[in-house]
Amino acid sequence: MGTKSKIKVVYFCRKPRALGNFSIETYFKLIRENLPDEFEPVCREMPFENNGLFKRLANAIYCAFKQGDVNQITGDVHYLAAFLKKRKTILTILDCGLLHELVGIKRKIFKLFWFTIPIKRSKIIIAISTATKDDVIKLTGCPAEKIKVVYIGIDSIFSKSEKPFYKKEPRILQIGTATNKNLQRLIPALNRIACKLVIIGKIGQDIFQMLDENQIKYELFDRRLSEDEVVEEYKKCDILAFVSTLEGFGMPIVEANTVGRVVITGNVSSMPEIAGNAACLVDPFDIGAIRAGLLKIIDDDEYRELLIENGFKNAQRFTIKALVKEYGKIYTDIYSTIAPNKPVSVN
Repeated sequence: MGTKSKIKVVYFCRKPRALGNFSIETYFKLIRENLPDEFEPVCREMPFENNGLFKRLANAIYCAFKQGDVNQITGDVHYLAAFLKKRKTILTILDCGLLHELVGIKRKIFKLFWFTIPIKRSKIIIAISTATKDDVIKLTGCPAEKIKVVYIGIDSIFSKSEKPFYKKEPRILQIGTATNKNLQRLIPALNRIACKLVIIGKIGQDIFQMLDENQIKYELFDRRLSEDEVVEEYKKCDILAFVSTLEGFGMPIVEANTVGRVVITGNVSSMPEIAGNAACLVDPFDIGAIRAGLLKIIDDDEYRELLIENGFKNAQRFTIKALVKEYGKIYTDIYSTIAPNKPVSVN
């Protein structure tokens, strides 16, 4: 009888920046911590930040010497696949945002090194939503059978927290400030609505000016918050505003559902898929529609409570336990093709 061994799964992760929303790294940390004993999970954090040709090349070379029985590329570092062994590599694609935004030669270069080559150099593609899978197929021509959809789960640090809704001046939480987060439409939609907008992320002078012109009370966190601080902001808020124009998944929707806060989100991209019937869905390109949705949430108590109750049910779709089981099967299937006769330790 052969010696039983564990399957070494190496997760390649971005080097953290001083400020940024790195929720995907937190998610894969949870996956690692909850994998069964037959797996040996290892996190390989990049030695260099994800910018510049030479830093990215150095990261890719570093990864070539740090491979496991199964490799999983996480976050926005697709190019790492270049020097990894295809038969044991999984590429995680969060979204295709820049493929929609870039044009000309920049788009061609980005598509080549972030999608075309990495997809060819990977055995399996993980898309974090069906919307992302459809986008990848449409924009890259990747065969559908090569892509598996595995949702994102959230930390148990998020839990139900009861709080009366403050109708007089609701506290509205906005997570993220990138262009797709749509502050440029959310802010004018709040004009003449008594509220306080809480923004997590850095904003430019144009957003400061827009807040001033629309006479919006606001609170700004332009530093990286700890997990506990983020959870506290969910608990303190009355509404989560997540009217993005594009999302690969939309984790704040599920986080707010879990805590018990009402959500308004976009009716495009992955957001309807993730929110289901647990959010007020609006056209994120229509300021009037965003405003109408916010007013309905504030004024209609029965509607608001229904969304919150639906949110608790919706959150059950995204438990870490269920997602770990999906990943475990993927890892085992890949390993069985690499070492078909090698026994694995299974408890």
